[in-house]
Amino acid sequence: MNKINAVITGIQGYLPEYVLSNEELSTMVDTSDEWIMTRIGIKTRHILKGEGKGTSDMATEAVKGLLKKTNTKPEEIDLIICATVTPDMQFPATANIIADKCDIRNAFNFDINAACSGFLYSLVTASKYVQSGGYKKVIVVGADKMSSIVDYTDRSVAPIFGDGAGAVMLEPTTENLGIIDSILQSDGVGRVHLHQKAGGSVKPASHETVDAREHYIYQEGQPVFKWAVSKMADVSVAMMERHNIQPKDLAWLVPHQANMRIIEATAKRMGIDKEQVMINIQKYGNTTSGTLPLCLWDYESQLKKGDNIILSAFGGGFTWGSIYIKWGYDPK
Repeated sequence: MNKINAVITGIQGYLPEYVLSNEELSTMVDTSDEWIMTRIGIKTRHILKGEGKGTSDMATEAVKGLLKKTNTKPEEIDLIICATVTPDMQFPATANIIADKCDIRNAFNFDINAACSGFLYSLVTASKYVQSGGYKKVIVVGADKMSSIVDYTDRSVAPIFGDGAGAVMLEPTTENLGIIDSILQSDGVGRVHLHQKAGGSVKPASHETVDAREHYIYQEGQPVFKWAVSKMADVSVAMMERHNIQPKDLAWLVPHQANMRIIEATAKRMGIDKEQVMINIQKYGNTTSGTLPLCLWDYESQLKKGDNIILSAFGGGFTWGSIYIKWGYDPK
């Protein structure tokens, strides 16, 4: 019996209409276009506006677009996994809400929270279901409404994040394509440097936590930056070495879009040119779980069947990892 691999057969993204520029942001917090571009590399970010709009609304648009693009009926879907740190609510899972809004009734579904590494963790998890032989069509969504937990008076955080969603279809194949290998890691020592202080079971919401602005992202920039530069590069290089991938053999690095300097440092360690790196941080900022699928969506027309691709990310926790993919189809 031939080995079953999980291959991406379609991808779709969604970005809210409202665009927050550095110029507008500088009227909200003490910053400037020059400061942001020099230190982070972000020019604009998309923000979801509207009463009662949440992560599931963006994810739903991405999933509906994916179903249409792949000519897939809702009843054909077996499983939905949603990577997010900004669920619509504590429960039910955002994946459950997405399924309902997309009229997907035959699938089970759940969320994964691994911060900015969430899409990596979810893609690997989904691939195991496909490889089992029991699941034919699985959707993995990476979506976050980061504007819901960003303190726009905090200069260290406000410029970084944006809102967005991306979704991929995973299907079985016996070709040497799809998800070939993964390295997923974490170290809880990093939890003190990047987290949301209140809103969980340790510190439930109260007047005091709201007044203290503890429902926003708390980040200590320097330790996060140092860990990210080191760990994203480590796992990406390790993946190349494990499969004897030379720089010239790698079609694309798909890095988490958190900071241009981290992206450049990772590419340098891997020995690849900038032309081999997917970059859209300047347009979208850090959409957390959405960054990797949105990159693939942006660059889809340039991808060719059999391309060697490495996805790499780093997030709060700390969590990090890399995935080696052989791309499954030519531009359509």
